[in-house]
Amino acid sequence: MMTVARTRHPRAPLTALVLAVMLTGGLSACAVVEKMKSESAAPAVPANDNLNAVLWTQHSVEFKGNAETAFALARIRLDQALKDRKWTAAPAEQTGKFGNLPPAVVLDVDETLLDNSAYQAWNITAGTDFDPKSWTAFVNSKSSLPIPGALEFTQYAAAKGVTVFYVTNRSKEEEPATRENLEMYKFPLSAKVDTVLTQQEQPDWKSAKGTRRAVIAKDYRILLDIGDNFGDFVDDYKGSEDERQKIWEDNKARWGREWIVIANPTYGSFESTPYKNDFKLTDDEKRQAKRSALWAWQGT
Repeated sequence: MMTVARTRHPRAPLTALVLAVMLTGGLSACAVVEKMKSESAAPAVPANDNLNAVLWTQHSVEFKGNAETAFALARIRLDQALKDRKWTAAPAEQTGKFGNLPPAVVLDVDETLLDNSAYQAWNITAGTDFDPKSWTAFVNSKSSLPIPGALEFTQYAAAKGVTVFYVTNRSKEEEPATRENLEMYKFPLSAKVDTVLTQQEQPDWKSAKGTRRAVIAKDYRILLDIGDNFGDFVDDYKGSEDERQKIWEDNKARWGREWIVIANPTYGSFESTPYKNDFKLTDDEKRQAKRSALWAWQGT
């Protein structure tokens, strides 16, 4: 449970001048006191570190514009990749002579194709945090909405004869509801091959996605990899900030070309890096580590 900070509003002293002004306005002394009691008793709005991020995701035109821009770029890159037999978005997994393999794209699901901000908003308003049971209940409700531009891109790819693979860290138990949620909005799903690859569907399919990309790369040339988290592109995503930065630099030429990122400020491997992925820490300890990691102007 997230520790909630509340702001106190101390009662101001009732000076003779204040009372005189209020009484002149037609309020009795008792009414003034009762009014101030009522105002001071009103609960403060609970603080939540995710409030602005979820508000931005749900309501800003900037989020919509960012997502539409990313998927518009993906269309351009897809067309380029179809013409270039040496192009692959899976450099670690795509080996051998892959130029003549049928084309495919790999996409994450959560916050890449499906918007789950309603679950994040529920955590904020209910004063709770991520929990596997409540998350599964949300998945089974099939309440997720398409990220702007996502459906159009996947349909564009499918129309070009490109197989669309959904590599998600939703669990194998959550796969039926995930498929139904995708089908609700007509995301392309193949009837010939399993294109929804969930975590633990096979014994070696852990949270790192390299083993699943490798399975796809045996039979397909992976043209694009699209996701919202560093782990959608590389398996070494849980390192220190310096280690993550080095991997990012090593793959700098791929960003915006074979690898396309959808903005997600609500959660991801970025936020646990400051506290070294130690999830046993309290919420206050995690928050302090994140504050300490900030590059702050020192003022004048």
